[in-house]
Amino acid sequence: MVTTMFPMDVNQHASVASPANNGREGAVGLDAPRASDLVNSRAVSGGTEVTRVYNEILDAVTDGRLLPGTRLTEAALCKAFACSRATVRMALAQLAHDRIVTNKPNRGAFVWQPTAKETRDIFQMRRALESTVIQLLAEQAIALDALQPLYAMVARERMAYECGERINWIRLSNAFHVEMARLLDNQVLVETLHSLCARTTLIIAHYDTPGHTACSWHEHAEILDHLQDGNTEAAKDCMHRHLLSCEKRMGNPDQRQRDPWTVFHLSR
Repeated sequence: MVTTMFPMDVNQHASVASPANNGREGAVGLDAPRASDLVNSRAVSGGTEVTRVYNEILDAVTDGRLLPGTRLTEAALCKAFACSRATVRMALAQLAHDRIVTNKPNRGAFVWQPTAKETRDIFQMRRALESTVIQLLAEQAIALDALQPLYAMVARERMAYECGERINWIRLSNAFHVEMARLLDNQVLVETLHSLCARTTLIIAHYDTPGHTACSWHEHAEILDHLQDGNTEAAKDCMHRHLLSCEKRMGNPDQRQRDPWTVFHLSR
């Protein structure tokens, strides 16, 4: 098992153990793809080392192991990944381009922290885009057999939720939306939706209310049932309501300063 050190600020560090089996299988035997697994054909400029660091940080962010607003110091990342500053800088630059990281002049790189407007914009775009995905699936008459892997994913998502496997549940919840788009064999569409889903996980981490769920597995199952029955409008309406309820469950951001150590169950 590899232990990765992630910086909380310039003088603080916390250790994070990477999940077993490269993060694809949890304690309950779930096949939960990481964010970096969902677009493995996507090229990250700078070569394999930059891609490795990019993927590690992306997965830590989308898993909720790195909270919004966390400072990413070059020295700590170099030590964590045993790589050069040039590699770290290129990875952070790509993450900033993808809006996962924000570069602040004279302060450094920070995990993206969504504003209320950015949250509304992202969910608005997702509702429009995923309604289009369903419409295109209907127009292309996707075979019913193609939906079976999605039904299996929803079953694993339910298991992860019921077993308290939060990271696997978040991964599977995001993967459902990306894999549905993948049925259309449109890589641009998949990459766009993947980016929006990744940023949605940061919105959830920032606005999350304890005891609430941000994305429900039974709503995913209902969408598939409508698609299987050939009821396109009902599937689109269900997706719209699903994403709208996800947005509404975010509530209001906590105005207090959050302690990033809490994500690692550590105290100062």
